Amino acid sequence: MTPTFFTSVTRISDLESQSFRCHPLPRSAWATGDYVVCEVVGPPGPLYQIEKPSGRMCRVFDGDIVIGAFGTRAATLEGVGDWRGIGDDMALHALTPAGLFGKATSVSPLLPPFMQLVYKGHAMRGEKLTMSQFCAKRDPVDLTIPVILLIGTSMSSGKTTSGRVIVHELKRRGLKVTAAKLTGAARYRDMLSLGDAGADDIFDFVDVGLPSTVCPPDEFEAAMRQLFAMIADTGAEILVAEAGASPLEPYNGDLAMKLIDKNVRMFVLCASDPYAVLGVQHAFGREPDLVCGPAANTEAAIELVGKLCGVPALNLLRQSTRDALNRLLDEKLGPV
Repeated sequence: MTPTFFTSVTRISDLESQSFRCHPLPRSAWATGDYVVCEVVGPPGPLYQIEKPSGRMCRVFDGDIVIGAFGTRAATLEGVGDWRGIGDDMALHALTPAGLFGKATSVSPLLPPFMQLVYKGHAMRGEKLTMSQFCAKRDPVDLTIPVILLIGTSMSSGKTTSGRVIVHELKRRGLKVTAAKLTGAARYRDMLSLGDAGADDIFDFVDVGLPSTVCPPDEFEAAMRQLFAMIADTGAEILVAEAGASPLEPYNGDLAMKLIDKNVRMFVLCASDPYAVLGVQHAFGREPDLVCGPAANTEAAIELVGKLCGVPALNLLRQSTRDALNRLLDEKLGPV
C-alpha cells in the first residue's frame, strides 16, 4: 500500500479519520482551498518533508501520497507560487511543508528545491472537499479585548520569537491570553510555539478556511470576522496577534491592521535591520511602541534605531530586558 500523508492544512477536517475518494476534476472546477491528492516525485532533498496535523515534521519520498490544499504564496525571502500556474503536465510544488500546494514561479537561490508533486485528483465525497466546508459558521463579531500587535518588515524578522516572550510575560501576570496569526502562509509550528509559551488558546487563518491570506480583501475580511468570533468564545482577556508578513506584502496585512486598530494597545515591530524600521514608519505614518528582532540584536543596532526612528528597541532574547518590557506593558496596557 502506498503511504499517504496528511499535511497540517487538513487539521480542521476529518480527512484523516473518514474515507474519501480521489478523482481528477477539470481545471474549471479548481479553486483556492480545495483539498487535493498529490504524488511526491523527484529525488528527495532537504524540503521533502511535510508538517503533519499535529505540527510534527515527517519526511516523505518519491511515490508517497500527500494531501494538501491549493493556495498562493508570495514570500519575499523564500518563494512565490500559485495553483493557477499549474500546467498541462499537472506538475506542482509544496510551497510550504504545511500542505500549501501550487506551482512555484520564483524561488530564492539560497533555498534547496521545493518538493515536487503531481496532481492526482481532488478529495471527493460526492462533491469536492474544501477547507471552508469544515469551518463552522458563526455570527461575525468585532474584537472587544485589547490587542498587542506584532508585525514584521519581512518574513523571518523575529515575530514569533518576540511573541513567545510577550505571551510568557502576560501569563506571569495571570491573564487569560489568546494568540492568533492573522496573515501569512500555512504553517502550524508558529502557533504551537506560542501555545508552548503559555497562550491559553491559539488560532490562525487556517482555522477559518484559508490556506494563506493571499486572497481577495472581501474574502479575507469575512474570514477574520469568523476568527474574531472564535476568539470571543474563549473569554480571553488579551490577544497577542501576529501579522505573519509585512503589511506591504500581498497577504492583506494592511487590512488586518485596520480591522483591529481600535483595539491595539501596543504595536511591536519586528525588523530585519534599523533602516527597515524607518521604511515601515514612512509607509504607514505611525511609530511602533517597541522594535524587536534582528534590528535589536546588538547595542549598535539599538542605538541606530533610536537615532533614525526615535523609538525604543529591545533584544527580547536577553533576560536583562524583561524589566524594560514589563514597564512598557504596564504603560501601554494599564489595567486589563
